Amino acid sequence: MLDLLIVIVYFAGMIAVGAYVYGRGRASRRDSFFVADRGGTGLLISGSLCATIIGASVAVGMTGLGFERGLTGAWWLLVGSIGLFVLAAFFAGRVRRFGLYTLPELVEEQYDKRAGLVASILIVVSWVGVIAAQIVAASIVLSILVSCSSSILMIISASVFIVYTVLGGQHSIIRTDFIQSSILIIGILGCLFCLSARVGGIEGFTSSLPVEYFSFPVSSNFGWLDLVSFLFLVGSTYVVGPDIYSRLFCAKSEKVARSSALLAGSVMIPIAFFIVIIGMGARVLFPDIASEQAFSTVIQEVLPVGISGLVIAALLAAIMSSADTCLLTTSTILTEDIYKRIYPSISEERGLLISRIGIVLMGILALMLALRLGGVIKSLLLAYTIFTSGVVAPVIVGFYKDKLKVTPLGALAAIAGGGGTALVVKLLEVEHFELLGFAVCTLLLFGVSRIAGKKAL
Repeated sequence: MLDLLIVIVYFAGMIAVGAYVYGRGRASRRDSFFVADRGGTGLLISGSLCATIIGASVAVGMTGLGFERGLTGAWWLLVGSIGLFVLAAFFAGRVRRFGLYTLPELVEEQYDKRAGLVASILIVVSWVGVIAAQIVAASIVLSILVSCSSSILMIISASVFIVYTVLGGQHSIIRTDFIQSSILIIGILGCLFCLSARVGGIEGFTSSLPVEYFSFPVSSNFGWLDLVSFLFLVGSTYVVGPDIYSRLFCAKSEKVARSSALLAGSVMIPIAFFIVIIGMGARVLFPDIASEQAFSTVIQEVLPVGISGLVIAALLAAIMSSADTCLLTTSTILTEDIYKRIYPSISEERGLLISRIGIVLMGILALMLALRLGGVIKSLLLAYTIFTSGVVAPVIVGFYKDKLKVTPLGALAAIAGGGGTALVVKLLEVEHFELLGFAVCTLLLFGVSRIAGKKAL
């Protein structure tokens, strides 16, 4: 009962933050709602990045990777750290300098409106899957406390983050994300401490698990090809990602954008290993459970009452902080990059109304998809593959487009061709061809640009 009370108070607190921001009128203007008036400090932006990144893929999916294969499961988050370091070193300041609202706007600035529109559609399609994965993960966590169908738990979870995102926009998200990232780290450390004591420390792990579980950076069930795939398909979403860029657009300066990406990437390194070790501990104590039930089982069976409520709140914080960011990001893209192309003269007030309606509609669509989804990691990998295959290369090359002589037509072909190829590969479940879409995108980007350039001559 105490655990349930803690989670109810947490849910109420998140909605209260959104209501407070709404009541203060801090989400009544375009800049306030979409980019928090571009006043985010290094601490707020870093905390928001961490909370956004350490979502369902970590809270539920990555513990499953630790359960299935050991330390190499940490690469799911470690490639994100590498991506953030690259972002901080080369692109974060450039992104903030544009002073835009969305990633598709950046694509339009680099190329043209056609490329921006196609990128908008591809991102919305991909990120609905990411939001749905957060809803699935939230239902798994809530099932620890509430004995009812997963469908009802998904509806409860989706309703909470839809409400406070609609009310407060970016102002409420940045503030709740900072709170959530703090709770999350405390919860992970508490869970790791209690689990290690139950397993018997390092000796308990090494004596109970196969040697390959401690192999790193690769192992018999995670080879170099798998690592390269992770670097491209997952890591690149941290170099170019609509949720990551939405945070950088909120930073108050280019320096803050760079330092925030660097700090968030550094924090993620130890967290990656903490999470997979929890999954490994679950394998020692509960070898017969499903892999993505690892974290929830540890909470139920290992943690004392009260502490388990805190960890559940931490997990929900991780999941919901990712969900709210992705939800607002997709809604902003729908409003700024798609709706406004059809109705360019709409007022700021009407634009905000449309965005709030978009949040609700996208949340409902993601909820419907969540009811049909399978595993969390599988769902996220589907979304990331489609996104990276179509958008990452054109955006990175776009910063150097004049030197590399790429054209808007080349970008358009690359986004549509790369994303479309990845979608077909994933739908047909063709194994070992996850990077095909990325390769097609790069080939079209330079090939079509070269052909278009010759015709222009």
